[in-house]
Amino acid sequence: MWLLGSTAYGQAVPRNDTLPRGRFVQPTVRVGQPIRYELTYHHAPNLEVIFPDSTADFAPFELIRRSYQPTRTRQGRSLDRTVYLLRTFSLDPVQRLRLPVLVLRGRDTLTVPALPDSVQLTRTAAPLQPGVPTPTLRANVQPLPIEARFNYPYWLAGFAVLALVAGGLVLGFRKSLRRRYQRYRRRKNHAYFLTQYARHIERFELSRSLTNMERAITLWKNYLSTLENNSINSLTTREIVAHYHHDPRVAQALHLADRMIYGNQLMEEETESPLVFDLLREFAEVRYQADERSLNPARG
Repeated sequence: MWLLGSTAYGQAVPRNDTLPRGRFVQPTVRVGQPIRYELTYHHAPNLEVIFPDSTADFAPFELIRRSYQPTRTRQGRSLDRTVYLLRTFSLDPVQRLRLPVLVLRGRDTLTVPALPDSVQLTRTAAPLQPGVPTPTLRANVQPLPIEARFNYPYWLAGFAVLALVAGGLVLGFRKSLRRRYQRYRRRKNHAYFLTQYARHIERFELSRSLTNMERAITLWKNYLSTLENNSINSLTTREIVAHYHHDPRVAQALHLADRMIYGNQLMEEETESPLVFDLLREFAEVRYQADERSLNPARG
């Protein structure tokens, strides 16, 4: 079943077809009171049927909403059903409604008017008798108390001013705020590095496993890569030493570590392993302090 918005006319409906049926669910209605109107159509299963939608003409009624059910087919007959919730503001004593249903047959469009139904308007006031003058309305000009309402325009204007002031402050102190945030992130990362670095050293001292030494050095490389935005974690020892201009701490620590890890000289050089960790930690501290001074020139 489909819903239509405008009525189109084609050839006449065959006489042996059953007409759609439209009916009001109650016989009377008041002005402005919602009333349900049910439109049903029994037809052959091979027909494509289109019911009126919200753009159709429901005069003298107005459409509030509609609900429709899927097509049901039983014993060779299909049933389409749609319920419309209507209301009227017309003062006619009897009000009729006859909605059309479209049937698509190839290139032809057949308009099948539903059987008409009517509803009687219930008046809430007795009609005036002939010759009786219209009652005079009584005026009441006394003011009634009105509940105070929230003044949205003023509050919205206040929020807009605050937003402009906050935006101006952000724009004015943008560099300072960004620098403060960067220092906060770097302090946090540095504290995390020192904690994890000390944990790897402790594990190495307990197990004397070269794997823990490798993890500590890898952590050191990754930290400096993040701190200085470089890629030393992918460089060889010789390239790292050259990158830091042959700093004696880096050169000594990495060469000792390579000799212990790749030369399998851990047992002979047990006294040198603490030196490796200390030199790398000291170099990381120096680089961190240099980065802090670059972010806060006033302290430098």
